[in-house]
Amino acid sequence: MTLPYEALPKVSASSGFSYLSGLRVLDLSTSVAGPYAAQLLGDFGAKVVKIEKPGTGDDARHWGPPFLNGASLWYLSVNRNKYSMVLDMNQAEGLDILMQMLALTDVLILNMTPRVQEKLGLDYAKLQQHFPRLIHASLTGFGLTGRRRDDPCYDLIAEGYSGIMDLTGEIESDPQKVGTPAADMLAGQDLAMAVLAALNSRHQTGQGCSVDISMHASMTRFMAPRVVSYLGSAELPRRSGGKDSVIAIYQVFEASDAQLSLGLGNDAIWKRFWETVGDVSFGAQPQYATNAGRREHRAGIVVRIAEILRTKTRDEWLALFSKSRIPAGPINRVDEVVRDEDLLVKEFFYASESGYGLIPQVGLGIGMNGQQSVHRKSPPTLGEDTHAILQDWLSLKADRIAELKKNGIVNE
Repeated sequence: MTLPYEALPKVSASSGFSYLSGLRVLDLSTSVAGPYAAQLLGDFGAKVVKIEKPGTGDDARHWGPPFLNGASLWYLSVNRNKYSMVLDMNQAEGLDILMQMLALTDVLILNMTPRVQEKLGLDYAKLQQHFPRLIHASLTGFGLTGRRRDDPCYDLIAEGYSGIMDLTGEIESDPQKVGTPAADMLAGQDLAMAVLAALNSRHQTGQGCSVDISMHASMTRFMAPRVVSYLGSAELPRRSGGKDSVIAIYQVFEASDAQLSLGLGNDAIWKRFWETVGDVSFGAQPQYATNAGRREHRAGIVVRIAEILRTKTRDEWLALFSKSRIPAGPINRVDEVVRDEDLLVKEFFYASESGYGLIPQVGLGIGMNGQQSVHRKSPPTLGEDTHAILQDWLSLKADRIAELKKNGIVNE
């Protein structure tokens, strides 16, 4: 069977972005959120070394199926532009190697709870004494303080705490999780952004700092428009499917062959919509003159729009709406998303060679001075760079590296 990624443009390693060139990052995190943050820094040019435990490595390496040539596709999605080193930090000699590396490190990323950080001596209070310029970037479920500081957390748990699940889905359905690990990805972005802010501060002061990111807080901040609206009005938002409760018409409709989304977010768009569908008199009724009025009469408006949109195919409507500058779009499945020509031409989806063979990747999607390609190194196999890291980072001789391997402190 031919797999979808085999049709993607093939991208070879290049210099990529160099905005963070010279920055050294040690990534001790596992799963999705921390590794995604480290990948973002790597995409912008940082040298990221992924420290993994012997034998198993990152937890996400085992998340599957699906697997591709023995590799977890979830792991492959958030570990580009990194080097993998296997190190047993539970042994004193392994922890000593880590401390030697930290002396030459700018940013430490870890997703251990505060209790585990303190147990290993990797908490900020301890490390600051020895490495005052180090940026200590902690990404946990509930942050470094508070009564839940040592509670374990996954994306599902953070989404439940944040309120997003209660507002996702149809009113008659159970609460729904977002269809991608939203808390993980948002917290990862927050950590990368906070690290950049900390780097700017260090440039001015010469001092590192503690960065405290929680999946709980990042996911809850994502809810800010809903939370602030409730706090200022006491109107409790409820699940409404694709039907927004603030913008009068902001939902999914059925065309004659497929669904489309439609957002009539201001008076000018409202007027253009009714001109485009050929029913100006309906849209011009006085009770529909404002968004507040349209909210009050939403049910009748939805019935009329639904009647009209069923008369043409989705693509016919989208072509008309594009010409009239009316916000509308398809409801794409993932197999349709990866065939999006606008994304493919920018090599946003691509395939690259790796230790696992040819693998799929999703690009950064951020343009800088006209450039978008960030691929310098494919996600590494477990420990594939251990020898090179010890040699290049710590200038260890071959016999010393061999001794560490013999003692089980590192392996490849």
